[in-house]
Amino acid sequence: MTKIQIITAINAPIETVFNLSRNIDIHLLSTNQTNEKAIAGRTSGLIELNETVTWRGKHFGFYLKHKSIIPEMDFPVYFVDEMLEGSFKSFRHEHSFHLENGLAIMTDDIFYETPFGIFGKCFDSLILKNYMTSFIKKRNGIIKELAENPQ
Repeated sequence: MTKIQIITAINAPIETVFNLSRNIDIHLLSTNQTNEKAIAGRTSGLIELNETVTWRGKHFGFYLKHKSIIPEMDFPVYFVDEMLEGSFKSFRHEHSFHLENGLAIMTDDIFYETPFGIFGKCFDSLILKNYMTSFIKKRNGIIKELAENPQ
């Protein structure tokens, strides 16, 4: 199993950061490079506990689908999205939020397993882990920008 942890400090109310993090439209904004679309389940607005979303996006030259559910949520400090169907063997993204020195600290803990045995592990160590880290950092940069500069 691979784990990625990304910590982002944001100068905004924790509730704002929490809601931006679960907003389908913000996720779409951060994934324009993959032509990602929400095609089933919750397709816009704030995803809620026990709701699902199915994403379709172009990654590594292929259009892939990823269906997730929100099995855990504790507003405004924690929620989880977990893969129900998709290209991973397993995928869990834990989103945690706390206040520290007046900043909202957003922590992304991503746990996943790749299929295809040793080939999947090689792909993960050579390409996928860095790709996933960049993908989440871009998303977090947009969340930070929107939270710190509301319009």
